[in-house]
Amino acid sequence: MDTLVAWFCKICVNSALPGSQVLKKLHLLKVLMVGIGIDFGTSNSVAATFDGQQITLVPLEGAGPIMPTATHLDRKLHTETGQPAIDQYIEENRDRIVELTSEVIAKSTLLTSERNVEDPNSEAETASNLVYGKPNIDRGMPGRLFRGVKRLLGNPDIKRLLVFDHPFRLVALVTPVLLSIRHAITSIENEGVADVHFGHPIEFEGHDRESNQLALSRLEEAAGYAGLRALKFYPEPVAATLSYFHDIAQDETSPGQGNVLTIDFGGGTLDLCVMSFDRQRSGMPTFQVLSTAGIPLGGDHIDQLIFRQLLFPLLGKGEIWSRISDGRRVESQFPFEEFEERLLNWPVTYTLNQNQYRAKVADCIRQGGAAAQKFERLDDLITHNYSYIVFQAIREAKAALSDVEETVLDIPEIDVTIAFTRTMFEEMLTEMLDQIREVLDEAIRRADISDSDVDYVIRTGGSSQIAAVRVLLEERFPRQVTEHDPFTSVAAGLAIANHHGYVFNGD
Repeated sequence: MDTLVAWFCKICVNSALPGSQVLKKLHLLKVLMVGIGIDFGTSNSVAATFDGQQITLVPLEGAGPIMPTATHLDRKLHTETGQPAIDQYIEENRDRIVELTSEVIAKSTLLTSERNVEDPNSEAETASNLVYGKPNIDRGMPGRLFRGVKRLLGNPDIKRLLVFDHPFRLVALVTPVLLSIRHAITSIENEGVADVHFGHPIEFEGHDRESNQLALSRLEEAAGYAGLRALKFYPEPVAATLSYFHDIAQDETSPGQGNVLTIDFGGGTLDLCVMSFDRQRSGMPTFQVLSTAGIPLGGDHIDQLIFRQLLFPLLGKGEIWSRISDGRRVESQFPFEEFEERLLNWPVTYTLNQNQYRAKVADCIRQGGAAAQKFERLDDLITHNYSYIVFQAIREAKAALSDVEETVLDIPEIDVTIAFTRTMFEEMLTEMLDQIREVLDEAIRRADISDSDVDYVIRTGGSSQIAAVRVLLEERFPRQVTEHDPFTSVAAGLAIANHHGYVFNGD
């Protein structure tokens, strides 16, 4: 970029342009030098700018740089994004009873009397009836909330989601969040948004080339509708590495050259890259990406795992359902599987607040005994729409175990207090930790190096703070692991990449 400035100044000096035009063009060049990066995440989104010296995080939620990736649409299709979208959803579904009505799927006509062929005024008589499908329309729903749409972008089978009888493409549900981010950027960059580096995971859910291409195509289309038309996609772990290089640029104690492994473990994906670098000159080092690897595993999956293992047994899973049928008592295991997916996905938990589910819970409460309290909890969670609060408590307890050996999962709304230890948590994570080891092996193998060739390891992303993940990395790479800006490193690195014009063309 410094070379470009010198070239531009030389052209202006040797030209016959008036001084005012030269100054205007220099001002335009300065604007173009500001790099912009957008980290559109599964759980949260962040944006940043870089002027060649300083990284600035864009305020997206009030003065804060981190915005929940959420979109809410009401019945008039008015849109809210971020935390206001979540708050609106929670309030409008609190204590709301869901009553599903049937949709007309056909009209049947039955001939009840044939026409008298001998009477010219005679007409056949028919009876028409509407054919209704299974009740599945929530006529009283005030609004729809969409979270984690990024996880759907690579799925070719999901083209549209129905919102109040309107089929919405996934692109249309992503656009409001990106539009909100663009407005926030232009509020601090008065000249507007010229071009942007946009982060992407190594593997979208779907885990194949076609899924990745589809997801990127959908993101590019949504960004275009949001006014972000000059878009360059860039891998999230590579961006996080650039951010780290920027932070240590003046640190002469850091290695001047070698290999760096970056692990970006966020809300929806685990992404890795291996890069060789040379920091002998001032400024950003020269570097080469040796390999990338990733899997669709993140903090959201871990939260659901904790919910399933710690809370399901306290909400009635495994208990006996006793009721009277045809004059005799029938006992069977409570059909908790009917509730599981809706409980694990808090934006749709409110749909359990209808008679077909609550009647079964009420039966179990009436039968009394030790299990009655569990079903009372389940009923409270459903009727008062406490699912989001439950997941917030899970995230807080999970975060606490990064620093302490034991904490308490405390959810007073459903009368739950559980001692939660790091040992318990790590036992839950056994399978996931094996997956992390496998993807580490893959990244190292693709880079054609060994563990001993890695000079240092960067861990970033909220889930990288989990103690078991830290220990796994530190045991494998002793004295080489460092944490770097868990929630903002990717956006900062994208802004740096945009400023320098870096392009990524694969391994």
